[in-house]
Amino acid sequence: MGVRRVNPHPPPPAGTETGEVTPQSLREQYEAGATVTQLVATSDLSYGTVLNRLREAGTVMRTSWQTRRLRDGQARRNLAAHLRRLYEQHGATLTELAAAGAGTRRAARRLLIEAGGTPRTTQQTLRIRTAANAAARMRLAVSLRARYEAGATVPELAKECNYSVATVYRLLHQAGTRMRPQHRHGPARQPRTRS
Repeated sequence: MGVRRVNPHPPPPAGTETGEVTPQSLREQYEAGATVTQLVATSDLSYGTVLNRLREAGTVMRTSWQTRRLRDGQARRNLAAHLRRLYEQHGATLTELAAAGAGTRRAARRLLIEAGGTPRTTQQTLRIRTAANAAARMRLAVSLRARYEAGATVPELAKECNYSVATVYRLLHQAGTRMRPQHRHGPARQPRTRS
């Protein structure tokens, strides 16, 4: 009876002993647009190991559609330009850009830069949001003023807008509204009769 030859175990993947193929490095390559299959080929790790390391690094996995969109040159440029418009013209945050198609904040930042955009600081974003809120509040105040001057009462406006009466008064004052004299509430008085 012959001796059975057992195939020796394959050598460990390149770089795994030295820690070169870290979950973080895999995540960075994946978020830059590499596919899991490409990471398997370049790292000599198994498909399952690459997936596990990506998950370990907290990577948000793309759908195949998102990967195709990300890797297609023209589609990527279109997406980057769209994200830049959202970011610069509408004051969107990186988190909102991620939800709008970039997938992650890191990918959103990269696409924004590719499109010629400049990432803002948190303080700059807060200032933009505050200015946008102030502009929206002024538009509301002007709208309330027009309805008030057309005859609506403050309690009616408060009920329609789901605001308190005090808030409606503040908004009307903010819009420079000239207030009508307050009317007496309650039943109308009977006119006096002369005897």
